[in-house]
Amino acid sequence: MAGPVIVLDRYYLGITVLTTIGYQLLGFAIAWTFQFDKITDFTGGSNFFILALLTLLLGQEFSARNIVASVLVMVWAARLAGFLLFRVLQFGSDSRFDDIRSHFFKFLGFWVAQIVWVWTCSLPVVVLNSPGVTKHGQPSFGTASDILGIVIWAIGWSIESVADVQKFRHKTSKAPKDKPIDVGLWNWSRHPPYFGEILCWWGIWTLSIAPSVQGYLSGSARSAQLGTLVSPLFTMVVLLFGSGVPTAEKPVAQKFHAMSYPADTHPQHAPHSAAWANYQAYRAQTSILLPVPPGLYRALPTWVKRWVLLDLPMYEWTPAEGKE
Repeated sequence: MAGPVIVLDRYYLGITVLTTIGYQLLGFAIAWTFQFDKITDFTGGSNFFILALLTLLLGQEFSARNIVASVLVMVWAARLAGFLLFRVLQFGSDSRFDDIRSHFFKFLGFWVAQIVWVWTCSLPVVVLNSPGVTKHGQPSFGTASDILGIVIWAIGWSIESVADVQKFRHKTSKAPKDKPIDVGLWNWSRHPPYFGEILCWWGIWTLSIAPSVQGYLSGSARSAQLGTLVSPLFTMVVLLFGSGVPTAEKPVAQKFHAMSYPADTHPQHAPHSAAWANYQAYRAQTSILLPVPPGLYRALPTWVKRWVLLDLPMYEWTPAEGKE
């Protein structure tokens, strides 16, 4: 079997995209038929696990680097899929899908986007495990890029995991509803899970490229492996400009403003609660993504917050915007 695979799909791009399409469309068919959210996020997370394990077993390259890279992806995927499944089972449904769950093509569009996300982000481990790379050999495990990649991944995974638990506990506690979550990592970042996820995929990519960095690959093999840089870059673009921070920031601002100024209340009247003031104070002292101590963040110049820490104007929402 190895011969035809090497000739037709030597970087496992074909088999992984077909596997991802098949798995996601199966998940869509189930979710659409029964109109529920129980498997939507679980299908996305578990797909990463499947691709890492599938390519590791197909490639039959069980060197330390391939095993470690594949296991790290599987650990990340298992935690994400398991946590998201647990969360949706606790709350019964996911409000993100309320407006699209009953619309066939809108709901399908989400699953198509999930196909692109899973396949693109999985590329570093997929290509590392592929015969197009493994046939050239690779350096012994323990290079600088190996160690750096594992450290980056470990920091990112820890941040993402802890932040998810902290937010879940906050939501299920009797914490004041008119105050944003400001416990633990959420006191230093408004979106610590996104920051952790970005680090995880930079770590996986850094770990995976040792064969290219050490000169074991050349030509198309080296290009293919270095080209997997699209994985961490894609993760950053999606979380910073797509379905991550932009879709989370403005709805939160609108929610806290509505608590203080219900629709039937004139903006000039005294607020019903301090929710809007609490949110503005939290936003003024809390970094958008990179964890920064609140005291330090408040003291930073606006240009540093904007163009270094990426708290961009596109994330802001004002009451005037809600009247348009």
